Amino acid sequence: MERGNDTRISEFLLLGFSEDPQLQPIIFGLFLSMYLITVFGNLLIILAITSDSHLHTPMYFFLSNLSFVDICFTSTTIPKMLWNIQTQRKVITYEGCITQIYFLILFAVLDIFLLTVMAYDRFVAICHPLHYTVIMNPRLCGLLVLMSWIINILNSSLQSLMMLQLSFCTNIEIPHFFCELNHMVQLACSDTFLNNIVMYLAAVLLGGGPFAGILYSYSKIVSSICRISSAQGKYKAFSTCASHLTVVSLFYCTMLGVYLSSAATHNAHSSATASVMYTVITPMLNPFIYSLRNKDMKRALKQFLINSCESLY
Repeated sequence: MERGNDTRISEFLLLGFSEDPQLQPIIFGLFLSMYLITVFGNLLIILAITSDSHLHTPMYFFLSNLSFVDICFTSTTIPKMLWNIQTQRKVITYEGCITQIYFLILFAVLDIFLLTVMAYDRFVAICHPLHYTVIMNPRLCGLLVLMSWIINILNSSLQSLMMLQLSFCTNIEIPHFFCELNHMVQLACSDTFLNNIVMYLAAVLLGGGPFAGILYSYSKIVSSICRISSAQGKYKAFSTCASHLTVVSLFYCTMLGVYLSSAATHNAHSSATASVMYTVITPMLNPFIYSLRNKDMKRALKQFLINSCESLY
């Protein structure tokens, strides 16, 4: 279990949700179902947007990127968990754990950045409708997504490299179904002061900063909607951002709930259960939220499925 004569651990144990053998098939079936729904649901959104020229707009460009990131986000944790249940092994290698942390941070914060960019898009569409096409040009849209990727790649690289500096001694059990950064730092037997500083600073800047941007955008949106005289105009304006507002609320509320519950109870297993909300449930619900409340998406999905069926026969 050790590397040479140092105190570095070569493997960790992911304890998951329960050690009861009778519950394992139920957990496996439940998470496999949710994973498949997430992947196929978000993949349908991407295919529908790319196949319909009417949806080649900034809002749907950002939505297709969000769907891609959601697929990657869930794929970072769920397949490994399903494999562990199927093989009845809870082991994850040291390298595998660091890799999982890297991609978890990358895609989780990318989700936040894309939701912020989408909030800015709705702000420009509602508050500056006459200048929308000029402001939200393809070059700016591409640049916003590219900068989001670059910032988060740098952040993930920094957090992962700092994790590599830590030593782990005897406690190799992770009371979670994936390698979560905060849990890993707590398990280390070396000094974690710098890791905690960087971790909390990144949380404030890359989590709190975008959230402040979303709040500002929606404060301006609400102000603009209130100035619209007709009830129909207000409803039409609000309906364009209702889906995005639902997803933002779901993502931030579940993430906040996870950390508040874990801080209040100090129970790692309850924290793991709560983490399912933002790592699995939210990415799974996103396609339903954006398609069920959006006539353009429903039309594009219907047309895509018809074309797919026709091509098969």
